[in-house]
Formats: sequence, C-alpha cells, structure tokens
Amino acid sequence: MSENMEKPTESRGENKNGGKHWFREAIELAFFALLIVLPIRLFIVNPFIVSGASMVPTFENGEYLIIDQVTYRFEEPKRGDVVVFRYPKDQSKFFIKRIVGLPGETIEIKNGVISVGKSGENKFTALAEPFIKNKSVDSGMYVLEENEYFVMGDNRISSSDSRVWGTLDRKLIVGRALLRLFPVTEASFFPGEHNYAF
Repeated sequence: MSENMEKPTESRGENKNGGKHWFREAIELAFFALLIVLPIRLFIVNPFIVSGASMVPTFENGEYLIIDQVTYRFEEPKRGDVVVFRYPKDQSKFFIKRIVGLPGETIEIKNGVISVGKSGENKFTALAEPFIKNKSVDSGMYVLEENEYFVMGDNRISSSDSRVWGTLDRKLIVGRALLRLFPVTEASFFPGEHNYAF
C-alpha cells in the first residue's frame, strides 16, 4: 500500500522537473536564435516596405523589399543603384531613391533631361532613362563634393529628392535593394537596378 502511494509522488516530481527542463530548453533556443538572427538583421539584410509613389513605376506603394547592407562596406555605390538611406533632414526617416550622380560630378538638368559632367569641365553626357514614365520639366545645376551623391525618385514629378533637399552624404546610405519579396508576382533580385550607358 505504501509503495503504491509513493509512485504517484515520484511521477509528479518527474513531470515537474521535465517542465523545468523544457522551459530552460525553450529559453536557450530563443537565445541562440537571437544570437544568429539579430546580427543578420542589424548588419547584413534589412526589411523595407515602400511607402509612397516617388519610385513609381519601378516600385509601388506597399512593396516589400530586402535591403543589402553589406556590399557598400566593400565597394562604392554606383550610378543606377536603388538605395535606401536616412533622410538628411530627419534621420529617423528612411527614403528610397536611385543614384544618378556620383562624387566629384556636376549634374545638369534641363527640362527634366539629366546630363552628367566632371566638376570643372564643360562637357556633359545625357543619361538615357527608358524606365522613367513621369518626366519632370525642372532645370538646375548641382556640384557634388567628395562623398556626396545625387539621388532622384523614378517618378520625377512626385519625388522629394536631391533637387529639393540637396546632395546625399555617403554615410547616410543604409544599403541597396537586393530582393523584392512582395508582391510575389514581382519577386526579383536587384529590383530596379539600371546600368546607365555612360
């Protein structure tokens, strides 16, 4: 009789220890998952949701992108890259635009047509941009210093970009568009990338 009374007690003790063991394993699993995922999230890739119409038709409002944060640690941004960066006027906000001008260049815009020349020279080459659907008619000239980029939205008539708030400092660039995940029908690597013939 006494043996029968002891068995349930032992069983309850084993369940209790088993519960503690399971809880500890769950905590360890969560810790190691964070140890692996967090550095990837902070230093390698970053999710980004397009907000607004400044990059139409290349990117529509609500599209889900993965941003490559590694490449620009080893190489400089190129003309045609679609980049995500901290907005110079409020660095808590993130913008997405296309690089059209590189450090040391002069950007000339005449009736919406962009030409690029080296600072101090009087020779300019017009950029072919077949992907632009909504062209602007603005004009202006901008000289880029070291570590400065000229960025523009593909929807030229509805974009707050370097024409409005000035050049983009290299240190504010977070990364380039690596992958479009949503909508699924538009999924692609390096979405929107354009190699300018120059």
